[in-house]
Amino acid sequence: MKTLAALIGTIAPATAFATESAAAGNDGIFIWIFLGFFAMVVVGQLIPAVMLIIGMVKGTRTKAGAEAKTVER
Repeated sequence: MKTLAALIGTIAPATAFATESAAAGNDGIFIWIFLGFFAMVVVGQLIPAVMLIIGMVKGTRTKAGAEAKTVER
């Protein structure tokens, strides 16, 4: 347990110093490709969700008499 605490104690400050260069603004093409792919996934999930919600709203707006028109056997 002491070894794990010592390891975490030495790694944690090193990661804090590594973040200083992250704000430099040198975003590479791979960052933009990743963000574009993420946006495509979000939009791809959003389109079917909106279609489902529209279908549910249309289903609740139908007349209640439409169900009464079914043929009974």
